[in-house]
Amino acid sequence: MVDNTNSQQQPPEPSPALEHLNALVGEWTIEATVPSDPPLAVRGRATFEWLTGGSFLVQSWDVAHPDFPDGIAIIGSDASAEAYRQHYFDSRGVFRVYEMSLRDNVWKLWRDSPNFSQRFTGTFSDDGKTITGRWEKSSDGSNWEHDFDLTYVKVD
Repeated sequence: MVDNTNSQQQPPEPSPALEHLNALVGEWTIEATVPSDPPLAVRGRATFEWLTGGSFLVQSWDVAHPDFPDGIAIIGSDASAEAYRQHYFDSRGVFRVYEMSLRDNVWKLWRDSPNFSQRFTGTFSDDGKTITGRWEKSSDGSNWEHDFDLTYVKVD
């Protein structure tokens, strides 16, 4: 029998595909604009930081409006180039899994689910300090409607 009580385990090496996610790392202000009459602006903050070991990126956010959830998401890669998955959890008790890509300064999230599919496309500014995005939703997976706009601005 081998005694491993004193040996130290090294964390696995992070996937090289995760390096692309460094564009998200840091603190951001967020503003969602919900199309209504008049339009509703919801503000908050989001943070992206590496979990110890660097194998997962943790996103957390809080918003200053009682009708919009705070939450946390864990982003990882299946080791294929630029293919990610985001596990989403929010203060309403909602849990979702999104597919994700981040390439050519475009961040995409999407989920296909019966009765409620969603997709997000966000574009980075040239300096990487602003992400201008749009969420869409669909009840049948074919007909999409605008849900809300979402802008991230990096805090210096």
